[in-house]
Amino acid sequence: MRVAPADVLLPRLATPQRRRLLAGFAIAWLVFWALMTLVGVQEHLRSGGTQPWHRVLDETTSMLVATAVGIVQWQWGVRLDRFLQRPWQWFGRVLGVLPLVAPLFVGAIYGLRALVLVLAGEPVRFDPWPVLMRHEIPKFAIFYALFSGVHFGLRSYRAWLAERLRAERLQALTHEAQLAQLTQQLQPHFLFNALNTIASLIHDDPQRADALLQRLAALLRAASDVAQRPEQPLADELALLRGYADIMLERFGARARIEWRVDDATLACRVPTLALQVLLENAFKHAVERRRAATTIVVEAHRDGGRLRLAVSDDGGGLAGAPVFGVGLGNLERRLRVLHGGAATLALRSNAPAGGVRATLEMPCAC
Repeated sequence: MRVAPADVLLPRLATPQRRRLLAGFAIAWLVFWALMTLVGVQEHLRSGGTQPWHRVLDETTSMLVATAVGIVQWQWGVRLDRFLQRPWQWFGRVLGVLPLVAPLFVGAIYGLRALVLVLAGEPVRFDPWPVLMRHEIPKFAIFYALFSGVHFGLRSYRAWLAERLRAERLQALTHEAQLAQLTQQLQPHFLFNALNTIASLIHDDPQRADALLQRLAALLRAASDVAQRPEQPLADELALLRGYADIMLERFGARARIEWRVDDATLACRVPTLALQVLLENAFKHAVERRRAATTIVVEAHRDGGRLRLAVSDDGGGLAGAPVFGVGLGNLERRLRVLHGGAATLALRSNAPAGGVRATLEMPCAC
């Protein structure tokens, strides 16, 4: 697979970050140059030399030209990123220019040294060029090869980060597409009955009808925004749920009662938008609608370490055999899988011994 240039795929660093990074490299390079110069001066003095500034000049010109070579190689290396997965081809092209670069390097450093000596009024005495080439080119070749290895390692690491970033972006886009598809299926089943309930109140209690209509609008707005906001704090989820509960309690009157058992420590935890609405809707549909006796529904939210446990139970429903998820619960289960993989579970079971059905949703909570 072709590797795109890392500089294209990776986001550009902000100016302060780029400055700090460049400053760090510059400081490290200057420290390395200072150590090399110090070692050179010590060797010069140990061998009986009397002009240590000549060694400083030698090391300074070498480091200046080497820095220029390194910068040019790094800029040129952008064109070779497509060969990062084929190291032999990458190194072949980088090291292939060594016979041309090495003589230029030697000529540049001795040219600078001669210029400084002339300006300082010092005599220019160098060995013949063949001798200089035989002496300097092997040292430069070692430096060039080592720098090329570091260069390859850095570019490979940057390319790996870029590929990883692209894979994460692709995965995020896939999840967004899945959530958008699931959102199209998320049509609140209570809409028709809720509108009938509100319509029946318009003449007798207009203010109550208006309040219920506003809550219904908030629920429908939340349903349409799931793709843009697939999760929300439990506190916001409960605010929507209480609005839905008011609509349903208005419809069924004394036939339904809701108890709220919510731990305050769970309110900041993020949950799938309208997840509890699906569970509560399921309880009204399969318990309250099917019996004349009063039904008590309990909404619970508790936290156990890093896990959030949500539950909606009733005392009037029943399971005939193994539970089967309909459109609402099936949709919620797929959304949980997209958001949390196998770390979230949705279960439906009999609420023994009191009777009824209990729907339980568990997921990670990092709040």
